[in-house]
This record gives sequence, C-alpha cells and structure tokens, in this order.
Amino acid sequence: MKLPSHVSLVEEISDILNISTDSAYRRLRGEKPISFEELQKLCLKYKISLDQLFHLDSDSFIFSGYTVKKAEFGFLDYWRNAAEEVQKMNSFEKREMFYLNKDIPIFHHFQFPKLAAFKCFFWMRTILNDPLLNNKNFSFELVDPVILQYGKKLVDAYSQLPSTEIWNIESVNSSLRQIEYYREARIFSNPEDVATVYDELLKCLELIELQAELGYKISPDRQVHYKHIPYRIFVNEFVLGDNTILVKLNDTSVTFLVHSVFNHLHTFDKAFNELTYNHFQTIIRKSTLISESGEKDRVRFFTLIRQKINESKNANL
Repeated sequence: MKLPSHVSLVEEISDILNISTDSAYRRLRGEKPISFEELQKLCLKYKISLDQLFHLDSDSFIFSGYTVKKAEFGFLDYWRNAAEEVQKMNSFEKREMFYLNKDIPIFHHFQFPKLAAFKCFFWMRTILNDPLLNNKNFSFELVDPVILQYGKKLVDAYSQLPSTEIWNIESVNSSLRQIEYYREARIFSNPEDVATVYDELLKCLELIELQAELGYKISPDRQVHYKHIPYRIFVNEFVLGDNTILVKLNDTSVTFLVHSVFNHLHTFDKAFNELTYNHFQTIIRKSTLISESGEKDRVRFFTLIRQKINESKNANL
C-alpha cells in the first residue's frame, strides 16, 4: 500500500489514530509501541491482513470490494470507481492485465455507446432489479449518459493498459442470450433497436479482431493507435473462463474475482496472486496465440464468432 506523494505518513497516522504528530513520530521510531486497538484501526483503514503483516501461515485470504447497493454505492458509483481503479493502474511503470474471460471483457462494450447502453440497462433492470426500470422497456435514452461517460473514461484508461486476454468460442454467448431474452420477452421498445445492438456487437468484435491482428490497441475510429500498448489474445478450447482478472503492477499484483455478473472482489494477497498467475500461465501454455501471428487461427476464431452473432440476429429479426 502506497500513500499518494502529497500525503504525509505522520499526519495520516495522526489523523487515523487521533493522536498528535509527536506521538505518531514516536510510534514510527519504535519509541512507543502501537496498541492492538491502534493496529486494528490502521489495518481496517488500509485493508491490511494481520496474517500478512505478521507473516502468519494461514489458509485465509483477505478480499475487498464494492457491491452495487443502490443508495450506498449505486450503479454510477460502480463505473466511476472502476474508471479510477484502472487509471491508478496506469500510474505504474510496469503493468499488465491478464483477463480469463467468460464473456466479452466489459471494457470493449464502452467503445460503442449503444451496445454499452443495452448492457447497462440489462444489468440495472434484470440483474439489480432497479425499481425505476422494472416496468419499462429498453430504449437507448433511458440509460443515464453520465454512466456512459464514466464507461468512456474506463475504456480510455484500459487503452493505456497492456493486456492479455484468454478467450473461448463461448465468450460471446451471454451477450447473445441477453439480446435474445429481451427480444423474446418484448422488452425492446423499438424492434429496430434489436438490429442496432446486434450491429454494434459485430462492430465491437471487428475492432477486437483488428487489435489482435495489429498486436496493440486502437480507437474505434482507427484514428488513435496505441502502438506502445501491447494487446494479446489467446484462444483456449478446454476451459470456459470465469472473468478472473490479474493485474501485475511493478513488484506487486492484484486479483479481481467477478461475482453477481459484474460486481467484483479484489485481493493483494501474495500467495493467492501467485496461484492465480500460475493458473493463467498453465492455460496460456495450452492455448493458441492469435494476436500478431497466427493469422489462420485468428481468422477462423472470429469467423466462428461472427457466424454465431449472425445466426442469432437472423433468427430474431
């Protein structure tokens, strides 16, 4: 855990423990012991595990996270927090995200506003049971544009983060099922919007394929090329991912575990992160790299995904 450069360690400890700066200095110099009550306050503030602090051999792992709870931490707060987290990752000189995706990684959706609006509406209405949307049909205008603005900040930060994604041919399925469900349940206000969402999903996959071909990230309009930001895709045919994310940041790592569709927990636990990283490497060794090289496998993979989307589109229009 590192404090921002503008924050004084002594003043921070003084504020948290409600003691004078002189008393804080004495504790830092070891002249006065820290009580268990004070230690508890510091650990709670910075989410530090006592097991880790004292190097205890324990089977426990400490996770933190934010869960959408309407008033306490709403849907808008979730995306603002996500954008800020990825922006902080980019402050590290050495950084890389590994994503074992069950679905299309959430970052990609926000490259295309109408696709993002559909996904956000689905999460709010169907997963979170937002009372304001329970009896409303989907239209692009019902999604708060501020949410999409934070989504844009999230994807802008993601564009600066070197990434390795591990895909499976099933990774597109959840998006297709969501569109099909809303279409069959007649939750689309305008039948023409169904085709719009399908088309933006196809554009999303087209951009992902192009980035895989180039081996780096680019903007949807193709005007901005992030040639210094590596982008790799591996395809595995034996494991359906679970949307686990591991981010290596200089000499530390953090693992994000997704739950309840899009909420997440995270941990800086060294042992857990090493296990996660080794698991990723095992899958990567048995997977096919389709970015930069591997043209035949890349074309085959994205052709199959487009076929899935077009079959679903043709059956539902």
